[in-house]
Amino acid sequence: VVQLKAVFPHGGGFVLAFEFMLSDLAEVVRHAQRPLAQAQVKSYLQMLLKGVAFCHANNIVHRDLKPANLLISASGQLKIADFGLARVFSPDGSRLYTHQVATRSVGCIMGELLNGSPLFPGKNDIEQLCYVLRILGTPNPQVWPELTELPDYNKISFKEQVPMPLEEVLPDVSPQALDLLGQFLLYPPRQRIAASKALLHQYFFTAPLPAHPSELPIPQRLGGPAPKAHPGPPHIHDFHVDRPLEESLLNPELIRPFILEG
Repeated sequence: VVQLKAVFPHGGGFVLAFEFMLSDLAEVVRHAQRPLAQAQVKSYLQMLLKGVAFCHANNIVHRDLKPANLLISASGQLKIADFGLARVFSPDGSRLYTHQVATRSVGCIMGELLNGSPLFPGKNDIEQLCYVLRILGTPNPQVWPELTELPDYNKISFKEQVPMPLEEVLPDVSPQALDLLGQFLLYPPRQRIAASKALLHQYFFTAPLPAHPSELPIPQRLGGPAPKAHPGPPHIHDFHVDRPLEESLLNPELIRPFILEG
């Protein structure tokens, strides 16, 4: 989650000063020459899920997740920003909220990263619903018991459509990715996989493993080529099998006495 540095009054309001972030995930997707590599998708999704899990553990629901609100630092770190629509929620479901809030879920963002473009690219509410129904099928009380309790239920009707297999929507995606995506893209909110549980999904533990942040692209906001992320400060656990161990340590002098001469 993006760090708040300072708050100070300004005129009749106040200003929030956050840590500087170079870019955002929307820029990354927009400037990608082709769909992101699987290791990169896993890395972005893993960082997003860690942020969402942290928010939920503190009873905060963001309600405006989208690539433009997922900022990218100069070292490749993804952080969640823009909590203007966020609300405190009660785990027992007793708190009521306004329902006129449109936001993408983690599953929609995952699908966009895998596809290189949005899965449901509607330009208005009705077109958006049509895209959702075309892929997920028309919901009914059998698959979504709470459907009839929604505030605007039955105000508009759509023709019956069966769900489209996700492997047809994303034919070049791994079975593990499709399995996790399918657990996100469910109509009943309570049946969707939780962020904390999603982090333990086999998708993140099968090759290729999530890329290190320093291996992620950082696009220039003013155009130009997209350089690699700055590696940032060295970390004691950052090591690579393709170079000598002493080059991977924070302080090579620690192992110097144990290296044989010649």
